[in-house]
Amino acid sequence: MYALAFDLGTTTLAASLIDLRQGLRLAMTGSMNPQRTYGADVVSRLDAALRSDATRQEMSRLIRDELWRLALELCDRAGVPASAVRQAAIAGNPAMQHILLGLPVRSLALPPYRPLQTAGSALTAGDLGWPGDAALYVFPMPGGFVGGDTVAFLYGTGQTGNGDRGPGIGKLFYPSRIPRPASLFLDMGTNGEMALLAGEEVWATSAAAGPAFEGGNLTCGMAALPGAISSVRIVEERLRLSVIGNGPPIGLCGSAAIEAVCELLHHGLLEPSGRLLDGDEIVSNLATRVIRHNGENAFVLHRDSQRQLLLTQGDIRQIQLAKAAIRAGLEVLAERSRIHHKALREVVLTGSFGAVLRPEWLKTVGIFDEGMVDITRFVPEGALSGVERALLAGDGFDSVGQLAGRFKVLPLSGTPLFETLFLEHINFPNTSSFNPETH
Repeated sequence: MYALAFDLGTTTLAASLIDLRQGLRLAMTGSMNPQRTYGADVVSRLDAALRSDATRQEMSRLIRDELWRLALELCDRAGVPASAVRQAAIAGNPAMQHILLGLPVRSLALPPYRPLQTAGSALTAGDLGWPGDAALYVFPMPGGFVGGDTVAFLYGTGQTGNGDRGPGIGKLFYPSRIPRPASLFLDMGTNGEMALLAGEEVWATSAAAGPAFEGGNLTCGMAALPGAISSVRIVEERLRLSVIGNGPPIGLCGSAAIEAVCELLHHGLLEPSGRLLDGDEIVSNLATRVIRHNGENAFVLHRDSQRQLLLTQGDIRQIQLAKAAIRAGLEVLAERSRIHHKALREVVLTGSFGAVLRPEWLKTVGIFDEGMVDITRFVPEGALSGVERALLAGDGFDSVGQLAGRFKVLPLSGTPLFETLFLEHINFPNTSSFNPETH
């Protein structure tokens, strides 16, 4: 028997087809969320859905059609007839799940920002307008803007409802460590979900980071697909780029944008305030890469006869806003849960930002403390792997529901402490002690 797993992201979608008998992933694919024409972030889309029922219904139709298209693509790749798929499960943040299900969004868009329902939803394919009668499960939404994707992320790393590790599932998943007394789980996506696990309690919140970390809202940003610049290094005043697929670059993925900012900071081209220097302020040959573009400074990453790829001052501001939101959210979470970052034994990182996001980059831009760098591990496809694990568990998603029941959700919207910390962390840390020769 076969099943489909979906990670319904605000910016990007991920989907996989798994063989339930063998416990193996047969195929995986992804795409951009077609709702992005109604706004790059959750708030914009909720506002659009709130203003017009027709818009809300259209957004629902768009995402249902796109998920079904991905399902057919997966079946075609694996040589599996769509009729052989008997199960599917979907995890996303509360806004994406509300719109998918065709639910009103008023309770989520306005104070006190609560989902209409918190439990998981058991449906059939027909409920989403898909052919057939396959069983469909939509993950629980613990509250606020902490949704099924956060539950799935934790579940995929081995957390279950009773605090034990989930079932062993062969080769499908990365090996999971034994849960530790204090662990931080961070999804560096548009919705910026984060959770602190301490004993049986899961403290969680969500900071509206925007799509910059996933390549969205950047001048030349794109998802981590073939053609995306995946690495930006400055070595001896020369730029060294890596490109997914090794072809000509056509855009910049989120992780490479963060690395580029780190390189500009390290080499003195970017001030801690976030200001990109003018060309005449730069004494190295890199001065020729700073140009004026639409009235602001921009750093030229690549130029050929077809295109010019830039990291602009506006792009850097987007990254500043995103990193300040994440850092402020982490500090509020630590304060409310009374779990200081120094007490962490492990940081588990996921997101759709690219192939890799080095913990030291997050320290450079001001998201991580020094002590968090050495205890961080990256889990690819965090939420998607959790959805797959839940499908393979064979317990009717009971353990998923039990895990969701352990969540204590902390809202950030309108919180004075969050607003204060956000402004405090807008600037990048000072990197004046950096020695490029040892980098």
